[in-house]
Parts: sequence; C-alpha cells; structure tokens
Amino acid sequence: MKKIAVVILNWNGAKLLEQFLPSVLAFSDEANIYVADNASTDNSIEVIKSQFPSVKIIQNTGNFGFATGYNQTLQFVEEKYYALVNSDIEVTENWLTPILNIFDDQPEVAIIQPKVLDYKKKTHFEYAGAAGGFIDKFGYPFCRGRIFDTVEEDKQQYEDEIEIFWATGACFFIRKEVYRKLNGFDDSFFAHQEEIDLCWRAFNLGYKIKYTSKSVVYHVGGATLNEGNPMKTYLNFRNSLLMLTKNLPKNQLLPILFIRLVLDGLAGVQFIFKGKFKHCLAIIHAHFAFYKLAKVYYNKRTTNQKSNYFMINSIVVRYFLKNGKVFAELF
Repeated sequence: MKKIAVVILNWNGAKLLEQFLPSVLAFSDEANIYVADNASTDNSIEVIKSQFPSVKIIQNTGNFGFATGYNQTLQFVEEKYYALVNSDIEVTENWLTPILNIFDDQPEVAIIQPKVLDYKKKTHFEYAGAAGGFIDKFGYPFCRGRIFDTVEEDKQQYEDEIEIFWATGACFFIRKEVYRKLNGFDDSFFAHQEEIDLCWRAFNLGYKIKYTSKSVVYHVGGATLNEGNPMKTYLNFRNSLLMLTKNLPKNQLLPILFIRLVLDGLAGVQFIFKGKFKHCLAIIHAHFAFYKLAKVYYNKRTTNQKSNYFMINSIVVRYFLKNGKVFAELF
C-alpha cells in the first residue's frame, strides 16, 4: 500500500481538474490520488471517470466547504500521510519525495508545507502560504514571502527547512494519526483559517509544523472564492476570532480579544475610506456571528494552550507604521 494519499477537494471545478490533474498524475507515483467531490452540479464526475480513470472518487452528499468536506472524505482514506491539495495547484517533479523523507525521518513533525509560488507569476510567491506561515499576538496571519498585500519575488531567500506556525490549506500535508487525533478541521469554520486553527491545536499538543523549499507547487489562488468577495472577508474575520477563543492561553484571552476587536474596527474604517462598504459590513456581521458563537467556542478549549505561539507582537504595527513590508524587515 502506498504511504501517501493526494486528496483534491472539488466543487464544480471540472475545468480546473482538466487543467491541473495531469501534473498531479504525472509526478505522484508515490501516491494514491483521490478527488473528494462536494456534490458538484457540473460535469466534474464525468470528467474524472472519462479522462482520469485511475483517480479514486469520493462523493460527499452536499457542498460542505473545505473543513467538513475534508472531514467527511478522510474518514475513508487510510494511507499513512495525507496531502490535501487544492484543485488549482500545479505540482512539480519530485514534489512528494522531500515530504515523505521528513515524515519518515522526523516523527515529531505532524504537518508540512511546500514552497508555494504563483501560477500566474511564477517568479513570485503566492498569497496563500508562500514560504510558511506565522501569526502575531493578536492572531493576524502572515507568511515568509507575503505580508498582507505585499508579495515577494522568489530570490531563493527561503531555500531552507524550518519550523513554522501554520501551513497553508492550499497544499497541506499531515499525518493521518494526527489528523484523527485532532478530530480534523473545525466543521463550523466552513472555509478560511481552518488550517491555522488545526496547526495551532497541533502546536498546543507539542507537534511540529515544518516548511521545506525542496517541494515546490504553483497555486492559482482565489479560484473558488476570490480576494474581492465580501464572504471571504466575513469568514476570515469571524473564524479568526473563534480560533483565538479556542486556542489562546486563558490569562491572555480577554485582553487580546478586546484589542483584536478594536483592530478589526479600524480595518472596517479603512474599507470605508477605500469605498469597499460591503467588506465593512462583512466585518460587522462577522463580529455579531462571533458574539453568538463565543460561548460554544469557549467550551471547546482544552487545558494545554501555550503562550509562545506568536513571532511578533503586532504585524499591523510593523507593516503599517514601521514599514515592515517584507519578512526580512520585521527583525
């Protein structure tokens, strides 16, 4: 039996499957390939059966989004390691070998991310994940290679293997045993921030998350929910607050949440000045949704939250007030 399963979550992505599945099939001899279909209404299933007959299909009964879609699917996938791969990812030759080597040689490593470059501009990192993710004290995520809207050119500045705090869900490797021990992604998130939450829970249990530059993929990004969609703003802001509620050390929870709510309000004001009124409303709706769910998520807390989860106090201050536009300028 092969050690690794490449699992591609799909919803109405027939054209993406036609474009990107060939590279996965060409360069993944070490893996079994699955497509997890979230009840697509296009011809996705027909495309897979006719053009990619070696791909195994798992059909979910509804469009459950990223979190529940994978949770439903991975109940039926028994390979030792999972590669959760977006349908808009182009992989490269030998992309799996470095991942398998780390998993096999470093049992303390539970989650791994490859180098993620932009499919449309292959000289640059891609927004979602880049060269590995971190968060600041208030839960704002940033990456080596991407801070807010500033994306770096790949000049081999991140040619290494290091510990990171979170790995992108666009191309996310995890041990099956750890995924199941953590009960997978948080179903209520639907999409966005669920991979950071899962990594944070793994971190709190003492597992390591790593980035390796030896594995390279290219990501289109925004193929299912683009950056200009207010729904994406809503999910990012709501889920970030829920994630903080679950994972922050108890003595830091209320003060950090308060400051984070204030900072979110400032982000809403910024959207108003930019004329993006729907995004400001999305933040307001996200906060009201958070208030409704806060007690439920507080009850999901465990007793092993660590206080050393963040790299810097405030990426907002570093980026907007101290001109820390790229990762190297943060220190």
